[in-house]
Amino acid sequence: MFSRLLSAASALLLGACSVIGLRSGTEEPRHEVLGRQGEVEIRRYGPRLAAETTVAAASVEAARSEGFRRLAGFIFGANRARAKIAMTAPVAQASERIAMTAPVVQEAAGEGRWIIRFFMPATYTRETLPEPEDPRIRIVVVPPATMAVLRYAGVPTGAATAARRAALLAALGTGPWQPAGEAEDWFYDPPWTLPHLRRNEAVVPVSPR
Repeated sequence: MFSRLLSAASALLLGACSVIGLRSGTEEPRHEVLGRQGEVEIRRYGPRLAAETTVAAASVEAARSEGFRRLAGFIFGANRARAKIAMTAPVAQASERIAMTAPVVQEAAGEGRWIIRFFMPATYTRETLPEPEDPRIRIVVVPPATMAVLRYAGVPTGAATAARRAALLAALGTGPWQPAGEAEDWFYDPPWTLPHLRRNEAVVPVSPR
Protein backbone atom coordinates (compact mmCIF):
# COMPACT_ATOMS: atom_id res chain seq x y z
CA MET A 1 0.00 0.00 0.00
CA PHE A 2 2.75 2.45 0.96
CA SER A 3 4.64 1.83 -2.30
CA ARG A 4 1.46 2.56 -4.29
CA LEU A 5 0.88 5.77 -2.34
CA LEU A 6 4.50 6.76 -2.85
CA SER A 7 4.24 6.14 -6.58
CA ALA A 8 1.11 8.29 -6.73
CA ALA A 9 2.77 10.99 -4.68
CA SER A 10 5.80 10.93 -6.95
CA ALA A 11 3.53 11.40 -9.95
CA LEU A 12 1.90 14.40 -8.27
CA LEU A 13 5.31 15.81 -7.44
CA LEU A 14 6.48 15.56 -11.00
CA GLY A 15 3.16 17.00 -12.07
CA ALA A 16 4.47 20.37 -10.89
CA CYS A 17 5.93 20.39 -14.37
CA SER A 18 3.33 20.44 -17.14
CA VAL A 19 2.72 17.48 -19.41
CA ILE A 20 4.58 19.26 -22.20
CA GLY A 21 7.54 19.91 -19.93
CA LEU A 22 7.34 23.56 -18.93
CA ARG A 23 8.76 24.06 -15.45
CA SER A 24 6.89 26.59 -13.33
CA GLY A 25 7.98 27.83 -9.92
CA THR A 26 10.47 25.02 -9.24
CA GLU A 27 13.40 26.25 -7.17
CA GLU A 28 16.91 25.78 -8.54
CA PRO A 29 20.21 26.28 -6.70
CA ARG A 30 21.30 29.90 -6.86
CA HIS A 31 24.26 30.60 -9.10
CA GLU A 32 26.10 33.28 -11.02
CA VAL A 33 26.81 32.95 -14.74
CA LEU A 34 30.48 33.83 -15.25
CA GLY A 35 30.49 33.54 -19.04
CA ARG A 36 30.36 31.15 -21.96
CA GLN A 37 32.84 29.04 -23.86
CA GLY A 38 31.06 28.24 -27.11
CA GLU A 39 27.91 26.28 -26.18
CA VAL A 40 29.20 25.74 -22.63
CA GLU A 41 28.00 27.99 -19.82
CA ILE A 42 30.28 28.64 -16.83
CA ARG A 43 28.39 28.95 -13.53
CA ARG A 44 29.50 29.64 -9.98
CA TYR A 45 27.47 27.89 -7.27
CA GLY A 46 27.64 28.61 -3.58
CA PRO A 47 27.33 25.95 -0.86
CA ARG A 48 24.17 23.85 -1.16
CA LEU A 49 22.37 21.41 1.10
CA ALA A 50 21.42 18.09 -0.48
CA ALA A 51 19.97 14.65 0.21
CA GLU A 52 21.69 11.83 -1.65
CA THR A 53 21.66 8.06 -1.94
CA THR A 54 23.92 5.47 -3.58
CA VAL A 55 22.22 2.99 -5.89
CA ALA A 56 23.50 -0.25 -7.43
CA ALA A 57 21.66 -1.01 -10.67
CA ALA A 58 22.08 -2.57 -14.10
CA SER A 59 21.69 0.74 -15.94
CA VAL A 60 21.84 4.49 -15.37
CA GLU A 61 18.09 4.69 -16.00
CA ALA A 62 17.30 2.03 -13.39
CA ALA A 63 19.60 3.72 -10.88
CA ARG A 64 17.94 7.07 -11.50
CA SER A 65 14.47 5.60 -10.99
CA GLU A 66 15.39 3.84 -7.74
CA GLY A 67 17.27 6.83 -6.36
CA PHE A 68 14.37 9.14 -7.20
CA ARG A 69 11.93 6.80 -5.43
CA ARG A 70 13.99 6.78 -2.24
CA LEU A 71 14.53 10.53 -2.18
CA ALA A 72 10.92 11.30 -3.11
CA GLY A 73 9.85 9.26 -0.09
CA PHE A 74 12.07 11.41 2.12
CA ILE A 75 10.68 14.74 0.89
CA PHE A 76 7.08 13.44 0.97
CA GLY A 77 7.28 12.79 4.69
CA ALA A 78 9.45 9.72 5.34
CA ASN A 79 11.51 11.76 7.78
CA ARG A 80 11.55 12.12 11.55
CA ALA A 81 9.52 15.34 11.47
CA ARG A 82 6.93 13.89 9.05
CA ALA A 83 7.44 17.11 7.09
CA LYS A 84 6.88 17.61 3.39
CA ILE A 85 9.81 19.27 1.63
CA ALA A 86 9.41 21.12 -1.66
CA MET A 87 10.92 19.57 -4.77
CA THR A 88 13.73 21.47 -6.47
CA ALA A 89 15.53 21.01 -9.78
CA PRO A 90 17.70 19.57 -11.07
CA VAL A 91 18.16 15.97 -9.92
CA ALA A 92 21.80 14.94 -10.12
CA GLN A 93 23.41 11.59 -10.95
CA ALA A 94 27.14 11.02 -10.46
CA SER A 95 29.87 8.41 -9.87
CA GLU A 96 30.68 7.19 -6.36
CA ARG A 97 34.37 7.45 -7.24
CA ILE A 98 34.34 11.19 -6.60
CA ALA A 99 32.92 13.51 -3.94
CA MET A 100 29.79 15.07 -5.40
CA THR A 101 29.93 18.83 -5.19
CA ALA A 102 27.33 19.88 -7.57
CA PRO A 103 21.49 19.98 -8.72
CA VAL A 104 18.63 16.54 -9.04
CA VAL A 105 22.44 15.11 -10.00
CA GLN A 106 23.43 11.73 -11.50
CA GLU A 107 27.07 10.64 -11.60
CA ALA A 108 28.63 7.13 -12.14
CA ALA A 109 29.64 5.63 -8.72
CA GLY A 110 31.86 2.87 -9.95
CA GLU A 111 30.75 -0.20 -11.91
CA GLY A 112 26.96 -0.37 -11.60
CA ARG A 113 26.79 2.18 -8.76
CA TRP A 114 25.55 5.77 -8.90
CA ILE A 115 24.88 8.61 -6.52
CA ILE A 116 21.52 10.31 -6.96
CA ARG A 117 21.03 13.70 -5.34
CA PHE A 118 18.18 16.09 -4.58
CA PHE A 119 19.14 19.64 -3.67
CA MET A 120 17.18 21.01 -0.74
CA PRO A 121 15.26 24.32 -0.72
CA ALA A 122 17.42 27.27 0.30
CA THR A 123 15.21 27.93 3.33
CA TYR A 124 16.70 24.88 5.12
CA THR A 125 19.96 24.58 7.02
CA ARG A 126 21.69 21.38 8.14
CA GLU A 127 20.16 21.96 11.58
CA THR A 128 16.57 22.60 10.41
CA LEU A 129 16.29 19.96 7.66
CA PRO A 130 14.38 16.87 8.92
CA GLU A 131 16.42 13.68 9.26
CA PRO A 132 15.53 10.92 6.77
CA GLU A 133 14.10 7.67 8.09
CA ASP A 134 15.79 5.65 5.34
CA PRO A 135 19.38 4.97 6.46
CA ARG A 136 20.44 4.82 2.79
CA ILE A 137 19.84 8.58 2.49
CA ARG A 138 22.58 10.98 3.56
CA ILE A 139 22.32 14.72 4.16
CA VAL A 140 25.38 16.55 2.84
CA VAL A 141 26.57 20.12 2.46
CA VAL A 142 27.87 20.58 -1.07
CA PRO A 143 30.78 23.04 -1.14
CA PRO A 144 30.99 25.99 -3.56
CA ALA A 145 32.07 25.10 -7.08
CA THR A 146 32.54 26.58 -10.54
CA MET A 147 30.80 24.34 -13.08
CA ALA A 148 30.91 24.08 -16.86
CA VAL A 149 27.43 23.18 -18.15
CA LEU A 150 26.33 21.86 -21.55
CA ARG A 151 22.55 21.92 -21.93
CA TYR A 152 20.69 19.57 -24.27
CA ALA A 153 17.23 18.19 -24.98
CA GLY A 154 16.01 14.64 -25.62
CA VAL A 155 15.62 11.46 -23.60
CA PRO A 156 18.68 11.06 -21.32
CA THR A 157 19.55 7.43 -21.97
CA GLY A 158 22.87 6.05 -20.85
CA ALA A 159 24.32 6.46 -24.33
CA ALA A 160 22.96 10.00 -24.68
CA THR A 161 24.34 11.18 -21.33
CA ALA A 162 27.76 9.63 -22.03
CA ALA A 163 27.90 11.34 -25.44
CA ARG A 164 27.06 14.73 -23.94
CA ARG A 165 29.63 14.40 -21.19
CA ALA A 166 32.22 13.59 -23.85
CA ALA A 167 31.12 16.62 -25.88
CA LEU A 168 31.42 18.84 -22.81
CA LEU A 169 34.96 17.67 -22.09
CA ALA A 170 35.93 18.12 -25.74
CA ALA A 171 34.57 21.68 -25.71
CA LEU A 172 36.83 22.43 -22.74
CA GLY A 173 39.92 21.17 -24.58
CA THR A 174 40.90 24.75 -25.28
CA GLY A 175 39.95 28.08 -23.72
CA PRO A 176 40.25 29.66 -20.28
CA TRP A 177 38.58 26.83 -18.30
CA GLN A 178 39.72 23.25 -17.76
CA PRO A 179 38.01 20.25 -16.10
CA ALA A 180 38.78 19.91 -12.39
CA GLY A 181 36.87 16.70 -11.61
CA GLU A 182 34.54 14.07 -13.05
CA ALA A 183 31.56 14.96 -15.24
CA GLU A 184 28.01 14.27 -14.04
CA ASP A 185 24.42 14.61 -15.24
CA TRP A 186 21.61 16.95 -14.19
CA PHE A 187 17.94 16.39 -15.04
CA TYR A 188 15.10 18.91 -14.77
CA ASP A 189 11.98 17.21 -16.15
CA PRO A 190 9.70 14.20 -15.52
CA PRO A 191 9.87 11.22 -17.90
CA TRP A 192 6.66 12.12 -19.74
CA THR A 193 7.95 15.52 -20.87
CA LEU A 194 8.11 15.78 -24.66
CA PRO A 195 11.72 14.90 -25.63
CA HIS A 196 12.44 18.14 -27.51
CA LEU A 197 11.32 20.17 -24.45
CA ARG A 198 13.33 18.27 -21.87
CA ARG A 199 16.15 20.07 -20.12
CA ASN A 200 19.21 17.97 -19.36
CA GLU A 201 22.73 19.13 -18.60
CA ALA A 202 26.18 17.58 -18.70
CA VAL A 203 28.23 19.22 -15.96
CA VAL A 204 31.82 19.19 -14.76
CA PRO A 205 33.70 21.25 -12.14
CA VAL A 206 36.31 23.55 -13.71
CA SER A 207 39.22 25.76 -12.77
CA PRO A 208 41.00 28.52 -14.70
CA ARG A 209 43.53 27.20 -17.20
